[in-house]
Amino acid sequence: MSESAFHLHMRLDHVGVITIDVPGEKMNTLKAEFVPQIKAVLDDARSHQDLAGLVLISGKPDNFVAGADISMIASCKTAEEAEALAKQGQDVMAMIAALPFPVVAAIHGACLGGGLELALACDARICSLDDKTRLGLPEVQLGLLPGSGGTQRLPRLIGVQQALPLILTGKQLRAKQALKLGIVDDAVPQSILLETAIARVHKGKGARRELSRRDRLLQGPIARQVLFSLAQRQTHSKTQGNYPAADRILEVVRIGLEQGSSAGHEAEARAFGQLAMTPESAALRSLFFASTALKKDSMASVEPQALKQIGVLGGGLMGGGIASVTALKAGLPVRIKDINLVGVNHALQYSWDLLSNKVKRRQLKAAERQQQMARISGGNDYQGFSQRDLVIEAVFEDLALKQQMVSEIESHCQPHTIFASNTSSLPIADIAAHAQRPENIIGLHYFSPVDKMPLVEVIPHANTSAQTLANTVQLARQQGKTAVVVADRPGFYVNRILAPYINEAMHCLQEGEPIEHIDRALVKFGFPVGPLQLLDEVGIDVGSKISPILEQAYGSRFSAPNAANAILADGRKGRKNHKGFYLYQRSRWPGKRKADASIYTLLNIKPQAKQSEAQIAERCVLMMLNEAARCLDEAVIRNASDGDIAAVFGIGFPPFLGGPFRYMDQRGIGDIVKALSSLMQQHGERFAPGEALIAMSEQQTNFYTSAQS
Repeated sequence: MSESAFHLHMRLDHVGVITIDVPGEKMNTLKAEFVPQIKAVLDDARSHQDLAGLVLISGKPDNFVAGADISMIASCKTAEEAEALAKQGQDVMAMIAALPFPVVAAIHGACLGGGLELALACDARICSLDDKTRLGLPEVQLGLLPGSGGTQRLPRLIGVQQALPLILTGKQLRAKQALKLGIVDDAVPQSILLETAIARVHKGKGARRELSRRDRLLQGPIARQVLFSLAQRQTHSKTQGNYPAADRILEVVRIGLEQGSSAGHEAEARAFGQLAMTPESAALRSLFFASTALKKDSMASVEPQALKQIGVLGGGLMGGGIASVTALKAGLPVRIKDINLVGVNHALQYSWDLLSNKVKRRQLKAAERQQQMARISGGNDYQGFSQRDLVIEAVFEDLALKQQMVSEIESHCQPHTIFASNTSSLPIADIAAHAQRPENIIGLHYFSPVDKMPLVEVIPHANTSAQTLANTVQLARQQGKTAVVVADRPGFYVNRILAPYINEAMHCLQEGEPIEHIDRALVKFGFPVGPLQLLDEVGIDVGSKISPILEQAYGSRFSAPNAANAILADGRKGRKNHKGFYLYQRSRWPGKRKADASIYTLLNIKPQAKQSEAQIAERCVLMMLNEAARCLDEAVIRNASDGDIAAVFGIGFPPFLGGPFRYMDQRGIGDIVKALSSLMQQHGERFAPGEALIAMSEQQTNFYTSAQS
């Protein structure tokens, strides 16, 4: 029989402490096979005659219970099997909730999903004030809903108005936020967590926490009706109806409030089972597993060496962002060099502003802000660079300038110092062309804003050493990034698939389709923002630098429409100079963003929506899919999984579709080729399906084998 994950220790004061410690795992997750173990440990506790109560605590150093083991769902073949899994979880939680003595959860670290549902089944919850402590129900992010009673217990504990946003978004709360909402009863330093929980047990079972008068009023039929219709409207504006879990959450919470806890639990289990079988949940879970596997992938044949000091060249927006994630997330000392001190100050301000927001939200003390800022320094020369292990270059997209940076770093730093270029399109081999030590040179392409965008492309050139690759990937992970290794080809992967997508939106505009109509079409499809708004955010001038490089490398399918040149010639750079596709009012209350109608005059077109939103989305998305397939065929990406993660994390490809390759498999390669061929007849050669797609269509193969999916 396997070793139990639950261990009971009876104290002299008759409090039983159950330690949760899943053998051989870094994280505690709940599995179906634990049910008999939980029953056994509870029976053992009950056998103690003078039992005062129980405390549940984790044996892991940095997590309570990180959730249920999601791989259990993959083994379910039907909705009924998944529903049975949920009911099993509900039964265990009901058994804990019904115990005649007090049960207290002592929470330190991640308490998510099934972990929070377990804590909610207890009589009280005490959590540590540690920054690692996070509470939440993130199931919606996997296309599911909490299936072990979470949709029923949380609204009853803190009120429906507070509970709905947490369940609908999967937001994770820090200790003080959870305390303020009433999810936990106390938040204390980790050193006294167990003692505080034990003291709570000695107080006895106690009455249930009373909801405020306002929350009780919101449980009434009229207020509830208003609240749910508002929640539905807000949810739909965010999901565009693409995430069925959101609607089911609203339905299940409502059933519980209107028909009672028993009906609510039944509806929850049924909805869980049905959602587990949806293509959206399958796609979201595939992304979760792929990104988890990617974090463990060594990507190089050698072990990474510890990096102690980092340098950043360029104090602009990217340089400031890179310095920030290096100092604040990776916790490494950073030295910034810029040609003038104004640039250095801008970069320092970037981190100061981020930390000040945390101080404002009371997530950080002013003294801690000072400690973290002390990791960042800068100047307009190479003072302090001699001991840097890795230097990230974030200067202008100019090959001669980047080559000059290589030369300067080689003369001012150590022979082992890595030079990582944050270029968005220039070949790394060209940047390394005159290097004395080309093996130390690599690409490290970040996305803006650096502190928010989770992806980084790591680009080794033909002579990059395995050690350079290993060390660079390690740094990216320390910075909190998902690192994808891509080949040293023009545009790499993300910009290469993004360019034809944006170009096609420009073609639609040139044909007279209104700006908002184009963007709305792609938002409805599932992108976070439309392509024209995205170009405004990135910078029209930045986009214009990438297009010619791609056209030169891959031919006319990358040529930007005439409209692009006219817009650029008009001095439009986007949000940065308040002049782009949209109007950027400088007022404090901008209201709904409006398109700049003067663009239509500039392009000599009369805006009129001739195509449906679905037709526009089809044109733009198929250009992206076709290019993604070419990238895989040319080994720009290592596999379809990397391509899916990079597209979702780098440009917001709709997560519920699982990424370009999952989407093509789901839709059918034959259908993709047929749709591209039809568009080629209407709009020209740029839609010609790639050879790899044609071959796959003929052979009826997929990107993912059935074993992988």
